Amino acid sequence: MEVSHVSEKKYDIIRFEVGVPVKEAMRYNPTTIGVEATVAKAAEKMCRDEVGSCIVLQNNLPKGIVTEEDINCKVVAKDKKPSEVRVSEIMSTPLITIDVDKTVGDATHMMVKNKVRRLPVVEGDKVVGLVTVRDILSVSNAMNEIMSELIKVNNGYEKSITDDSSTGICDSCGMMSDDLVVDDGRMLCSKCRRGDDVD
Repeated sequence: MEVSHVSEKKYDIIRFEVGVPVKEAMRYNPTTIGVEATVAKAAEKMCRDEVGSCIVLQNNLPKGIVTEEDINCKVVAKDKKPSEVRVSEIMSTPLITIDVDKTVGDATHMMVKNKVRRLPVVEGDKVVGLVTVRDILSVSNAMNEIMSELIKVNNGYEKSITDDSSTGICDSCGMMSDDLVVDDGRMLCSKCRRGDDVD
């Protein structure tokens, strides 16, 4: 019975994380470039903005995306001159986008299904942001920190915990705990440590 109760809590946390609106995880004003621009210009913009991709626009509408990988594999590796190659020749298209009203969970499913690491975020026909795998992982990490703080509040800040313990996610059961201890190279909660002792 207790295991079922713990599992329900774990799934509630997962639903909470994936329910975050994508607009809270995305980066606003992504780097864009015109469809007729050269790869050299795209690389220049990417370096200036310290990003790994450019969304390609035609008549202010998103048509494709150019990434560092596209430049390396389709231009550099083939010994082509970046100033002589148009982004339209190497961009990934059709562009897979996500609506600004969707959630982080929706974005994750789209990335997995389409095997992409970036999704331009659109509002109508206009690109308003970009969400990446790294952005989603950052949201997940932030949620884990929040859960850690909630555990502390729930248990009371004055609760005495052994000096060797810490707060985080148990490597065995995947649940948040404020009593993690390194055991055989893994961070384990008290329940999983007791389970290991029984084995």
